[in-house]
Amino acid sequence: MVNVAILGFGTVGSGVAEVLTGHESSIERKAGGLIRLKYILDVRDFPDSPFADRFVKDFSVIEKDPEVDIVVETIGGASIALDFTRRALEAGKSVVTSNKELVATRGYELTQLAREKGVCYLFEASVGGGIPIIRPLSQCLAANEILEIYGILNGTTNYILTRMIRAGLTFDAALKEAQDNGYAERDPSADVEGHDACRKICILADIAFGRHISPDQVPTQGITRVTLADVDYAESAGKKIKLLGRAIHRADGRVCAYVAPHLVDQSDPLAGVEDVFNAISVRGDAIGDVMFYGRGAGKLPTASAVVADVIDVARNMGRRKALSWEPGGADAACGTGELSSCWYVRAAATADELRTRFPGCKLLARRESGGVESACITEGGLTQAQLEEKLAGLSVSNTLRVLD
Repeated sequence: MVNVAILGFGTVGSGVAEVLTGHESSIERKAGGLIRLKYILDVRDFPDSPFADRFVKDFSVIEKDPEVDIVVETIGGASIALDFTRRALEAGKSVVTSNKELVATRGYELTQLAREKGVCYLFEASVGGGIPIIRPLSQCLAANEILEIYGILNGTTNYILTRMIRAGLTFDAALKEAQDNGYAERDPSADVEGHDACRKICILADIAFGRHISPDQVPTQGITRVTLADVDYAESAGKKIKLLGRAIHRADGRVCAYVAPHLVDQSDPLAGVEDVFNAISVRGDAIGDVMFYGRGAGKLPTASAVVADVIDVARNMGRRKALSWEPGGADAACGTGELSSCWYVRAAATADELRTRFPGCKLLARRESGGVESACITEGGLTQAQLEEKLAGLSVSNTLRVLD
């Protein structure tokens, strides 16, 4: 029998408890033995919970219990969760987590500690919620040299953009609707400013390219500047706006990783990913392009990925199974300074002014445009610096990369 302790009884933690206890027989069959939920750690009281007899408030109870084999960390953040994770690993207990911030910032350290202690540190649910991506990337695609990973990594922003495109809602109205429906937090900054997607692309880059990429090395732009004017101009060009996380493996070994809204052609599969769904594309030298699609968040989809890791650990008890990568550093990532692309430009300028600055550009139109405003898609690739040089002196409303 394998005993499990859950840290945190929020959305994901409660979902893990439900899945573990509601699917006991099938989980036992797949794990090769019984998995029992022994403890739940939370500072709050849940007297009416069906798990009321399993709650504890002192982590040392779990830490010092030799019967606890696996600790599931769903607290979130990188402070107390880091302390508890370290202590669990030091005590010889495997840890499974959905904590994207912790994995993105301290994953290298924690995978190394797991390796030293001969236990597992697994985090399938930290990227893509219920979408299996970590295990396929590290195992099923292991024969490939991964060239690029990119995709829609945040369900909240994808929902907001979908409602702006389909219902004509402003950003503020779409955000409020997302909050009313429980898709966005009261403080939505981690989502709408791109930080959540940044953490996820860092984790994917770590695994795909083998070196630690820190979030502070990843230029990050959210969707707060996207307006209905941008949506209309994009539609006139046969494109949709999507917030993408992207990591490109360069020939010199460095990784160009960033998060930003892009114009995506309507024929691209990513353009059809709507509402709270996520999609992650992986490009390998042998397999070409593959895509992983599904619900990127939510109680039970995320719990499903967490419990799959629990089963994996239980099935391999006594055998270390920890992902790992090399340390990072200033030479691991290169930002976007050298990345060339076509650009969408919207500015307070005449069409002739844009043509002069961007010869061969495609001018765009929209249903209603007040005052002097024009938009275009540039011809040929430009770096950010080259774009800014051409825009010097113009009153620019927005610029977005066009996904090639």
